[in-house]
Amino acid sequence: MSEQRTTAHGGMETSYGFRQVGEHEKQRLVNDVFHRVANRYDLMNDLMSGGLHRLWKDAMISWLNPPKRPGWRALDVAGGTGDIAFRILEASRENAQVTVLDINGSMLGVGRDRAARAHPGAAIDFVEANAEELPFEDSIFDAYTIAFGIRNVPHIDRALAEAFRVLRPGGRFLCLEFSQVEMPLLDKVYEAWSFQAIPRIGNAVAGDGEPYRYLVESIRKFPNQENFAAMIRRAGFERVTWRNYSGGIAALHSGWKL
Repeated sequence: MSEQRTTAHGGMETSYGFRQVGEHEKQRLVNDVFHRVANRYDLMNDLMSGGLHRLWKDAMISWLNPPKRPGWRALDVAGGTGDIAFRILEASRENAQVTVLDINGSMLGVGRDRAARAHPGAAIDFVEANAEELPFEDSIFDAYTIAFGIRNVPHIDRALAEAFRVLRPGGRFLCLEFSQVEMPLLDKVYEAWSFQAIPRIGNAVAGDGEPYRYLVESIRKFPNQENFAAMIRRAGFERVTWRNYSGGIAALHSGWKL
């Protein structure tokens, strides 16, 4: 089992889990994973985090602290099913304008259905597009959020550059992602759970363990907290910091366009 994480200088472009693939092949393979798990996405995150992803997402929105005034705009990338967008709407008392962007139409379909039920009439729209080439003008969003999605983007540096471009001066970047466990013993327990249990449970529950195997492997390949922070700084963000959750199973990175 390969455990080598990619660095701040890249490597995720050709990493499909532990497999090396062509640079133009990864996006297709990742798209296929999310077409297959779209209807069970929350279940997938429950399996991979023991249900803790819900608390981490709540903490993300608490740190973002969306204002309760009209006109504040947020872009949630790789958020097709709406988990983060709905939390932003609720925290802002539906004053925020939220755009959900995802490259995967199946994920967006789940989000649109959920929005129609939970937030009819709210200022939320869904856009199918690539995080590496955002279809928006410069400097129009107050916040850019992405949760458990950045490691699935082939060219992370391009996505970060696009995040910086579309944010207004004073805008906030927040990224929640599985990261490197920094607590002794917990890292061994989490590794055993991830590589031995999750694909088997995915196969039993969803009838398909392969997508879960890729997702577990992609976590292990993703840069650690400091290396990812270096990538965010390189994109132009300032005051870059992060908070670890559950011993580093997940990390929330923050940066500002100043």
